Amino acid sequence: MPRPFKIAVARLWHEAHSFTPVQTRLADFQRKEWQSGPAAADFYRGTNTEIGAVVDLMESETDIEVFFSLCTAAPPGGLVPQGDMQQIHDAILSGLQGDIWDGVYISLHGASLSTDALSPDTDLLRRIRALVGPEVPIAVSFDMHACINPELADLVQILSGYHSYPHTDMRDTGHRAMGMLLRSLRSGVPARLHLRPVPMLPLSHMMRTESGPMAELTEFAREATRQPGIEDVTFFASFTYADTPFATAMVAVTALEGHDPARRLDALAAAYLERRSRFRATFIRCAEGLARAEALLADGVGEGPVALIDTADNPLSGGVGDTTGLLRDWLDLAAHRRTVFCFFHDPELVARCHALGEGHVIDAQLGGRVLPEHGAPVPLRARILRLTDGRFRNRGPMENGIAVDIGRTAVLEAGNLRVVIAETCQSANDPAWCDLHGIDLSEVELFLVKAKNHFRAGFAPLCRAMIDIEAPGPAPADLRLVPFRHVPRVLIAQE
Repeated sequence: MPRPFKIAVARLWHEAHSFTPVQTRLADFQRKEWQSGPAAADFYRGTNTEIGAVVDLMESETDIEVFFSLCTAAPPGGLVPQGDMQQIHDAILSGLQGDIWDGVYISLHGASLSTDALSPDTDLLRRIRALVGPEVPIAVSFDMHACINPELADLVQILSGYHSYPHTDMRDTGHRAMGMLLRSLRSGVPARLHLRPVPMLPLSHMMRTESGPMAELTEFAREATRQPGIEDVTFFASFTYADTPFATAMVAVTALEGHDPARRLDALAAAYLERRSRFRATFIRCAEGLARAEALLADGVGEGPVALIDTADNPLSGGVGDTTGLLRDWLDLAAHRRTVFCFFHDPELVARCHALGEGHVIDAQLGGRVLPEHGAPVPLRARILRLTDGRFRNRGPMENGIAVDIGRTAVLEAGNLRVVIAETCQSANDPAWCDLHGIDLSEVELFLVKAKNHFRAGFAPLCRAMIDIEAPGPAPADLRLVPFRHVPRVLIAQE
């Protein structure tokens, strides 16, 4: 009986916003995901994640042995200090040394940046390729918003990215990437990666895949994979706030050796470019959004709150959880409505609340501490309604089953307002966030959130309506407001 294929697995998932002053540190990775060896299988088992897919396969396939090097992730945020990034890379390489591998699978986001590198994912893959040699197949998975260095085609053979947005297909993506790797190993037929840059910088605001231009493109991708020799087609969009020369749209095709997908790449790239104008976005300001919400609540149709989604301070776009424009307009225009505000990132205020305890009254200054140019602090006298340790397990479709630690939190109450203060800057994209904070959305009229598309996956069934608004913030839809240095200006002007 032939020996099992030995497959090494690692993960480094981080999306970088180049213009926030809040760096992503090693501790942020260690808090979110930091697993290796058998503990990694226990942590990811049953979760809707790429490594969850690996665990599925290692426990169902009899001809593979899987070895986990470091698997780590941090919430999207600022640049990673180079020393911290180097430490993570070294840990991954250390876990791959000392053995001979038949194949390697790396789960990456694809839009990571460090203080000294414009494509640290490429740096990591260069080191892995040098370690395992030129013939060992390497499979990689990326987020849809990866910024892809064309050099990748010379470093890895297999690539797949998320095909849905919100990204509810993380496990499916891991299965696709690992499936291609296993088919290549079992058949002996190598795969090859082909990349085609597309000169546009599409906004993620308009990229949801339930309808619209990205839905059409993903259907083209499905059709293409029905052709002989085409293993995977993924449309990548880049991350628009990552200041790197690799921030451009991209079509990626993984094909079996002997199949040339050049003509198909031409057609897919042209289809992407034809839809450029449909990715443009303009959003209403807070006051108009609140007026629309008032009309929806007044007519009494539907159940649950109206959610106002402030996209420009979305933590998953590198927001800092600090802007105050939406709260200020609510105080002026909608304070008569029962409201939950999610959230402000303020570790010092959380510490004060935990020191005082539940039931005490506190005078607080909300927001405006990191980027006061996006709104001065809002004074609030409130009662400390609830204190938590910030730990829960996702029960919605996004990263379902994963253990989450957002740090300690506090719920403050003042009149009709409940506002959550958190030790870390992480989006509330799962209904378990409400469970943690004792929030019953059936009793809420307005849900004001710093979020974007991923929020919809977990909360659309719980809200009567969702309205995208934009207060001044670090992730605007108008890219002319972003001080890029490395992204080609021609792309920004076109968008």
